[in-house]
Amino acid sequence: MTPVKIGIIGTGAIAAKHAQAWRNIGCSIVACTNKTEAKGREFARCFDAVFLPDGEAVCRHPEVELVDVCTFPDYRLEPVRICAELGKPVQLQKPMAINLDDAYAIAVLAGQAGITVGVVSQHRFDDASRFLKRAIEEGRLGTILEADFYVKWYRPQEYYARAVKGSWATEGGGALINQAIHQVDLVGWLAGPIQEVYANWRLGVMHRIESEDLINAVVRFENGALGVMQASTALWPGYPERIEIHGSSGWAVITGERLTKWDVRGDTGNVTSDIAVAVAEGASGASDPMAISLEPFERQFADLLSAHREGRPPLVGIPEGTAALAVVEAAYESCRSGQPVKPRYPGQ
Repeated sequence: MTPVKIGIIGTGAIAAKHAQAWRNIGCSIVACTNKTEAKGREFARCFDAVFLPDGEAVCRHPEVELVDVCTFPDYRLEPVRICAELGKPVQLQKPMAINLDDAYAIAVLAGQAGITVGVVSQHRFDDASRFLKRAIEEGRLGTILEADFYVKWYRPQEYYARAVKGSWATEGGGALINQAIHQVDLVGWLAGPIQEVYANWRLGVMHRIESEDLINAVVRFENGALGVMQASTALWPGYPERIEIHGSSGWAVITGERLTKWDVRGDTGNVTSDIAVAVAEGASGASDPMAISLEPFERQFADLLSAHREGRPPLVGIPEGTAALAVVEAAYESCRSGQPVKPRYPGQ
């Protein structure tokens, strides 16, 4: 793979993970920026990059071939607009925007310019997730009846020390959009699109924030399956996230990044080639946001580069990022209205 020169906008903790992953697949970080100059310059020093004054400067830097946006999700449209003008591919850290209107605007910009846009959802690239996706497609679990996820995490108040954390204007919400959107994406990918959401929340139950740090929802999938979504950052000490898929032939559970349950009637699998890989040790951000492995990032980033070279959509791009955001927005609307809500997917 030809090395690509990366520009990173936003140099917080997740940007360091991204930078390490880019380096591990042979790319280099050539430019970066951060609103806090001292932090940005330190990041630049660590990754041998040049510090620039703002996101536009990173996008327009002549050596930058791909822009990786690691800021809060209220800053997405502008870098996509500039990269569309320049014909440069973009990667957007999750969530891809704070609302669907911005997501749809991003889709229009990218579509008109023909640029490649990836949305980070690295858990689609975990061994366990990939194994379970194949197993469902092969019919090994039978008809899917129930698909649930539980993100019962804990964050101390210090995590929300900055006023923008957990805010509607900057982060788009709380635990569901920021922590559990990975699982929203995964259950939609594994069990099919969610057709209806009925949710309840508690706003700032354990933290001084304006959005939810505890939310529960029941959902119905397009294929008739039912499900439960739970997301929180208030549940001490924090527990590994879990996805459960129940089919007519048995069930499977992913905890953190590993398969922890495979109880399927008459199916023990080929232990050397599929289940054994899926049950390998994984990580979880249950109480530490950075306790996550790099390999899934590397796989997703490599796919984005391949998609750009081959002129195909990335495995996780605008449609996938928008679909997850549609479910989140439906859940929030349901909490406010007290009524079930159908997600507003692209084209509907």
